[in-house]
Amino acid sequence: MFVRTCRSSCNAWTNTTSIKQVRSARTHESLIRSFATTASQSKRQEAEAEEKRQVSPRLGPSAPRSSYPSSAEARQKRDSDREFLISVLESSATKRDARGYLQTFGSPAALTSAGQKKPSTIGILGVPASVAGRPAFVQGPEKETPVKTNEAPHVAIVKLRAPQAWDDVLLDGVAKTLTRLRDLGLLSVIVLDCDDIRPNQASGWHETVTEQTDRLLRAIGQYGFPAAEVVDSGIWKSTENPQIPSSIPSNPLYVGFGKAFTTPLANGHILVVPPRAYSDASLQYSKADANDIVIALTTFFAGFQFGRQYSDYRELAEKVNDGQPFRRALVDRVIVIDPLGGIPSHRQGHGTQVFINLEDEFKNIRDALYEKTQPTSAGTKDAGVSARATVHLENLRLAKSTLALLPSNASVVMTSPAEAANINVSKRDGPEAKPDGFAGEVKTRTWRNPLIHNLLTDRPIYSSSLPIGRIKPTHQDEEIALSRMPTTTLAKRGLPVTIFPDPRVNRWQPPQPGVPRLRLTDTCIDLPRLVHLINDSFGRKLDVEHYLNRVKDSLAGIIIAGEYEGGAILTWETPFGLDEETAYREGRLVPYLDKFAVLHKSQGAGGVADIVFNAMVRDAFPEGVCWRSRKDNPVNKWYFERSRGVLKLPESNWAMFWTTPEAVLNDQMMRDYEDVCRNIAPSWADTTKPAD
Repeated sequence: MFVRTCRSSCNAWTNTTSIKQVRSARTHESLIRSFATTASQSKRQEAEAEEKRQVSPRLGPSAPRSSYPSSAEARQKRDSDREFLISVLESSATKRDARGYLQTFGSPAALTSAGQKKPSTIGILGVPASVAGRPAFVQGPEKETPVKTNEAPHVAIVKLRAPQAWDDVLLDGVAKTLTRLRDLGLLSVIVLDCDDIRPNQASGWHETVTEQTDRLLRAIGQYGFPAAEVVDSGIWKSTENPQIPSSIPSNPLYVGFGKAFTTPLANGHILVVPPRAYSDASLQYSKADANDIVIALTTFFAGFQFGRQYSDYRELAEKVNDGQPFRRALVDRVIVIDPLGGIPSHRQGHGTQVFINLEDEFKNIRDALYEKTQPTSAGTKDAGVSARATVHLENLRLAKSTLALLPSNASVVMTSPAEAANINVSKRDGPEAKPDGFAGEVKTRTWRNPLIHNLLTDRPIYSSSLPIGRIKPTHQDEEIALSRMPTTTLAKRGLPVTIFPDPRVNRWQPPQPGVPRLRLTDTCIDLPRLVHLINDSFGRKLDVEHYLNRVKDSLAGIIIAGEYEGGAILTWETPFGLDEETAYREGRLVPYLDKFAVLHKSQGAGGVADIVFNAMVRDAFPEGVCWRSRKDNPVNKWYFERSRGVLKLPESNWAMFWTTPEAVLNDQMMRDYEDVCRNIAPSWADTTKPAD
């Protein structure tokens, strides 16, 4: 009975697909509006090109072809813009996502103080002329908004590892994605990492770097103006140990010539940085570590390059006098494009880590990767596994070091060349397959680009709290199924997670009656902040006295994310008709999610809800938990995707969810779950609203 009911409930939510599609189309309105004139402009360019050829004698064979786009070029641009529009539509950005993106990237100053149009790095996502030029009803003198002439560009520092192992299709696809990020307002500073070469190629390292730099410049040059520029003189190597704050990573490299970066970025250029540094002692260029270059660039752009390493003393004095920040650019993303993809999950069979909350997960993931680099108890070590783990460990440490220098909303995206290029890769068998594994392969377009999706939504493609079964493709062969899973990892500085009592010390178990247990009034819990979190999240006031009395003898534990930005209160509930002693002896105490709350300002952003939910199902109640929600609660779709099942309780306004794998096979367990979800009394001060 319960299985059928669950399936009918699933169908009830699934049948709302058409409604969801309509709403999704509406949420894209603010993004699509900026694309509205793209197709017509391309057609107009094509028509003008043909007209100019017929009228102007200069457009003959001797006339420069760059004066006007050819018919083929205009058609190619139109097709490219159409594909770009499709990738934006596939980003699944919500209205909140679109608003956040446009607030960050979509409103640059339109004019400079000289009254001239400012070159825009926003591309086709700038404000349309039809919107910017429409009349407005203004009474009295119109106030002019002062225009910032020194607005810092938005930048992504991109590391390309082993580009010499990529074939031209992959490299062109990655270059195309980076130019699309430029069109969306995010300029790339690309650092090449050519260290992964065979021993017999070591003597030609400089030739390899030069060749890969030229390949990348040509690839980017195919996708419009302004083209990419090489910055070969900006990174310097110091022989001294400068006095820097302890919070800033120690680094022998620094930006010695800042204008080499800031000037072309101000003009909208993508920059390519070879892995070389200029020594201030030997006055020669030498090989430099790509990770150190990324950290040096992050330090410089974020305004944390101090002392003798500050290259522009006069500009520094001007900044101090003006009281302006030292930031040269706003580093929104650090992107690592690595043939190995993102950080592997330390949970067996889970593929790649979708999201990393560095504040809470860094140590565990670092230790798991480090263990793979060490010999086993038998004294053996798999060289391939060790080498891959070492690369992942370096990328993880790079994410930790760079995000320590950046604002909390910055992030690091680690992905593979195939996913960055929006290409599906399937290896060929036979003599035409290349030994490096990144060429000689069949490639087709995928349906979503992780870098564009992340820029528009600030989220990974898949939520990190989704069960693995919702992500992993179905296939008889486990290795094939894992190979088809996404390999992109999004890392953020994140939030610390505190769980009382700590399940790492003592696993949560049904409490024996009469044994002292945690109370919400204990000193380890900030009750006023917890109450504020609940009130703000639910939009109504909690009856604190009633609630404390209700959970004082059933509290299992509490999860807190950050400074009470999110949290969950979990209890052990006794089914109706049983006393606590009998329920404990028969193993029928119900693990119950009593309150799940996220501050309103943090809802839908930063992954706070995912962080709390993961802590609940992985650490607190890994064997399963149940909860209830109003049938008309808009959060139900989010709950449904993360639960094992759902049951709409008849003759009530409640929907019951659970994560317990074997619940539907145990009639007694399902009856206990339903009994608890039906009979728990709400604790709200305002009893006129429906219970939550």
